Amino acid sequence: MMRLVYSLLWYLLLPALLLRLWWRGRREPAYRVRWQERLALGLGRHACQNSIWVHAVSVGETLAAEALIEALLRQYPDLPVVLTTTSHTASRQVQQRFADRVIHVYCPWDTPDALHRFFNTFQPRLILLMETELWPNMIALASLRAVPVMLVNGRLSARTFNGYQRVPALTAPMLAGVSRLLVQSDVDARRFLSLGAAAAAIEITGSIKFDTNLQAVRPVAARIRADWTARPVWIAASTHRGEDEQVLAAHHQICQSCPDALLILVPRHPERFARMAALVTETGFRMARRSAGERVTAQTQVYLGDTMGELLALFGACDVAFVGGSLVPAGGHNLLEPAAWGVPVVTGPHLENFERIAALLAEAGALSSVGDAHSLAEVVTGLLGDAALRQRQGAAAAAVVAANTGALAQTLAAVSDQLLLSGFSSRTRSSST
Repeated sequence: MMRLVYSLLWYLLLPALLLRLWWRGRREPAYRVRWQERLALGLGRHACQNSIWVHAVSVGETLAAEALIEALLRQYPDLPVVLTTTSHTASRQVQQRFADRVIHVYCPWDTPDALHRFFNTFQPRLILLMETELWPNMIALASLRAVPVMLVNGRLSARTFNGYQRVPALTAPMLAGVSRLLVQSDVDARRFLSLGAAAAAIEITGSIKFDTNLQAVRPVAARIRADWTARPVWIAASTHRGEDEQVLAAHHQICQSCPDALLILVPRHPERFARMAALVTETGFRMARRSAGERVTAQTQVYLGDTMGELLALFGACDVAFVGGSLVPAGGHNLLEPAAWGVPVVTGPHLENFERIAALLAEAGALSSVGDAHSLAEVVTGLLGDAALRQRQGAAAAAVVAANTGALAQTLAAVSDQLLLSGFSSRTRSSST
């Protein structure tokens, strides 16, 4: 009964959702493109069978899923990978990273008819949901069609957990339909268990974000940094509206103590790149834009990282990293990418999406927390001026990453087990080729 009410609410909201796409398209035209995919319409040209459906939501989940998807493509070349997202930023990331090696479409809204069309088109053999993407109708239809669902890199922030607690009649049956929940921590495991998930279905694997492979990007990072090796460099990455002004104000303060400091500024959303370029100019800084191929000179004060897919390399070209989405209530972003490079990590107080990772880094003395532009400037200035402190914090950060790797291997093993249970394995593929 509860799921019927839920479905009716979805249908009632559809006009508003379509209007929202149109409205957002005024500033971001990509939201008006491929809108039919949200209703699972016009997907016939992508039709396939026995697919592995990976749902990765936005950029953060898409980046986390990349190594997993690469492994699936290698190990199961006979099983098409259908990768869905909800944001057009993530869509661009998928297209740049995988091109036609995966089938990419927007995830359908959680209405029964859209999901039936989607399942009929792609005939999934296995569904992998990243982090917290649990949808009642999607999971119910998967159960009806005997398609196993796995939650991968699962987590539950306190806010999301409280939200699920308010609708137990919807949450408990949904979790019962998930074959396996591979979660990041014991806190996540307890939260899922208290919501009604079966203890036997829960496995603590850690976060696959610890399994960051720097090998391919080391030469890129070295080339980026080559022209300004003698300068102190800090990065403000994945910044949101409301943070950029604070970051630039902090850079003004940093430049008073460290006149040759260079800021690499990487906004979270590409639709804001042009606005950020204007803002940097308005604040009086001399800027170079990476998208324009402009070189950093001795006079450059801000290097705008206005490209997609290069953030990991840019982290490797800096001395100190501030990770955004944390000075404003956005839940934070991936702290492990700079940590993997052995770069000291600075963050704001809003870390709901990275509670455990932030705690591990803080316990190791590898994380500095700030609350505003002034404290950000003080911490970054201190780190840029103290090589020994940078080395200690950076080494501690890298040690945390090294000590917690292995989640990707555990996840792949669990996926292989699930596919074997459904009658398919990599050995089946080998014998057929």
